[in-house]
Amino acid sequence: MSRSIQSVWIVTREYAGLAGAGGVKDVSRQLAEALAGSGETNVCVIMPRYGFMDPKALGFIEAGVGTQSVVIKETTLPRGFLVDMNYVERERRESVALWQANMNGVQVYLVESERFAEKMGVYTYTAEEAKAQVWRQQGQGHYDYFAMNILLQKASLDTMILLGEHPDIIHCQDGHTATLPAMMRENSGYRQYFHTSAAVVTMHNAGVGYHQEVADLPFAQAITSLPRKVVENSLLAGKFDPFIAAASYAILNTVSENYARELQQSDEDVRTGWLGHALLAKGVTLAGVTNGIDPETFDPTRPEQLHLKAGFDVRKGHFEGKVQCKQDLLERLNNRLGWKGVEQFGSLSFFPGEPLCTFIGRLTAQKGVDTLIESISNILATDATCRFLVFGSGEAIYEEQLKKLARQGYDRVCFLKGFDPLLANAIYAAGDLFLIPSQYEPCGLTDYMAQLLGNVPVVHRVGGLVKVIDEETGFCYDEDKAAALTLTLMRALTMYREEPERFRGIQQAAVRRIDQKHTWQQVMDAYRALYQQALTLIE
Repeated sequence: MSRSIQSVWIVTREYAGLAGAGGVKDVSRQLAEALAGSGETNVCVIMPRYGFMDPKALGFIEAGVGTQSVVIKETTLPRGFLVDMNYVERERRESVALWQANMNGVQVYLVESERFAEKMGVYTYTAEEAKAQVWRQQGQGHYDYFAMNILLQKASLDTMILLGEHPDIIHCQDGHTATLPAMMRENSGYRQYFHTSAAVVTMHNAGVGYHQEVADLPFAQAITSLPRKVVENSLLAGKFDPFIAAASYAILNTVSENYARELQQSDEDVRTGWLGHALLAKGVTLAGVTNGIDPETFDPTRPEQLHLKAGFDVRKGHFEGKVQCKQDLLERLNNRLGWKGVEQFGSLSFFPGEPLCTFIGRLTAQKGVDTLIESISNILATDATCRFLVFGSGEAIYEEQLKKLARQGYDRVCFLKGFDPLLANAIYAAGDLFLIPSQYEPCGLTDYMAQLLGNVPVVHRVGGLVKVIDEETGFCYDEDKAAALTLTLMRALTMYREEPERFRGIQQAAVRRIDQKHTWQQVMDAYRALYQQALTLIE
């Protein structure tokens, strides 16, 4: 008889509405709220309180958890606790306190510590931090990333003990929290207390550079307090790898079924440093649970929620408001009205009936931006009216290429550097075709967002993007080359112009498929099945 899942703790570095850098924030919040909303499970989330977060303004109060007063950044807090954070030649502890708030039925805890409070970005240094200390570079990962991760995980376990919580499941989000299951089972201070708790680790991105691994093995052993044999059995390419460490103590899953298959059944695993195959050699088969989305969050029938110019209804085929959204955005771009924190290069004017191709994302090789830029150049040379709007920031080489393209493609290409969530909504709503040329993509959430706002995705059929069905819910290509993207985009543009009713049918079918297969209700049920599987490991 299966055990009911009454208590779940989610440990994460991101949470939508508080701090985020990618899809982890959306999964953490949407899954937590879906579980809490079911009425069957108490859900707690714990994450860092970064320096850019004002806990009181966000509605948090001091949690009063702990047995002693602590000093953090020269401020004395009446209730907190100490966490063992030993270095190789130095036994040491760090002070921690907690903030708490209930957000939509989810109890959220923020970990206050000097290590987190001094960080103004979730994973990397900001421009302001780089100016303050020359050894820091904007966009560079935090030098103490591994210590940050371990502090969060130890503080999470200590918090549960201090609160008297015995969760059925501890759900660890990505490599930043993947060492927790090993520490929970191997460190004597935790082993007995958590003997009824099981763990699930979700791999959001297994690509090289995303594992949160560390090469200094003595340091890894000292700060995690793990036995030497555990550290030595958790190596990938000679480094301590949190995902490998989790393999013996937790159920591991990725964020789509196809990404799980790619990592363990294809040469695509080379992009992970052969992590998937290393896990398979240990007898671990990765589960795949494709991320979902809450359609109400991106509902264009409620334009005030998304700050859109007008509302429209994709499900019913009512697109008049979408045309108004396109006109409003393009007129703003043409008049260079601007958005705070966003730089504009090039401009676009409104021509009724002409297609607008859009891209929103990080400007990196993984996102296929080199393929995107080459394909845009190809289309500009062959299509007289198609226009492109690219929104994001990232690697300097791609930013400079896009600036150049915007200068050359007068009134045909606009590059918006930076990020603003309301501007993103406006672009999703204004666009006709949404380009996702990723080299690899564990799941993909932007395709959902685009589809819900009537922006038809054109995707490289890889990883989680296989959920887009060619000429049914979007357009797809297989070969990771600009020529393949160009041909597929030309096919989409032809349908847009010559078969508008068929194109409208794709827009509507995409939303219906999300309603039927990709809401968080379905995803929650899949995770509940994984939770049950995790419990069998400790029975």
